[in-house]
Amino acid sequence: MVTGKGGTGKSTVAAALALALASTGKHVLLCEVEGRQGIAQMFDVDPLPYEERQIAQGLAGPDGRAGTVHALHIDAESALLEYLAMYYKLGRAGRALDRFGVIDFATTIAPGVRDVLLTGKVYEAAQRNARNRSALRYDAIVLDAPPTGRITQFLNVNSELAGLAKMGPIKSQADTVMTLFRSDRTAVHLVTVLEEMPVQETADGITELRASGLPVGGVVVNLVRPQDLSADALADARKGRIDRRLLEKELESAGIEADEALVDGLLTEARDHAERRSLEDAQRQLVAELDVPTYELPRIAGGLDLGALYELAAELREQGLAGDAQDSGASR
Repeated sequence: MVTGKGGTGKSTVAAALALALASTGKHVLLCEVEGRQGIAQMFDVDPLPYEERQIAQGLAGPDGRAGTVHALHIDAESALLEYLAMYYKLGRAGRALDRFGVIDFATTIAPGVRDVLLTGKVYEAAQRNARNRSALRYDAIVLDAPPTGRITQFLNVNSELAGLAKMGPIKSQADTVMTLFRSDRTAVHLVTVLEEMPVQETADGITELRASGLPVGGVVVNLVRPQDLSADALADARKGRIDRRLLEKELESAGIEADEALVDGLLTEARDHAERRSLEDAQRQLVAELDVPTYELPRIAGGLDLGALYELAAELREQGLAGDAQDSGASR
């Protein structure tokens, strides 16, 4: 499961992780639950229906094998209709309730119901291997989960439901879902950027997940800027010690007219970059103190497209996140 503060790129990381796993020869199901059709946009495919659909293939690994990425857009209304059809045989009757707006009312008036349905569908996909051997069997499921601020509540909703239902099938189902979410088959990865608020929210999220007995995976630091300058060069830029005449000479040797406005702008840009790097290094140190594995993904120049997703997937695979997910049992 992949979570993160809004704006950190958690959906991008979830998609890249799915491709990274597929590049190890695994068949992967990538799920989203927030209703934004983000997967379709990132992979440049038509909006996803409430059914599993192949959207990409992983790059071939050293052994020549390449897995696949299937996607599933989970919405609470469709999940409730499916639930009514499966367990209460309300096929047409369930669709009639939908036309009257009853299902939308039920999932809106009680947000907990919505989360139970969304997590229940993910659980159903994870357990399918044991029930239906004729269906496509996934080696891993990657969930683009809700933001860090509500991830613990989202994953823990079945535990609360089990506490309300003291006995019977509802309690049994809720307990079974929580057993999966708290097992070594599951890992919750958190995405952050090197800014104060996202890093603090990541730390708080790890504390809350651990307090609820939910397994923390790693922290993915996203949108990392290039680190081409040495510490000494950054210090010079930050303190305004860059040799102006040397800069002018270098510009002229490159065939660029070194007018005063250009040089002033470059010096200001250099100082701003150095100050930003100093702040990022301080946040990187805080991330390192979280006592979890960390991974870094670069800021992609030119924006995000499918090619960029494959680049990020290769970075995650090279850094070992795809391997770590398999080792933790998340790909079972």
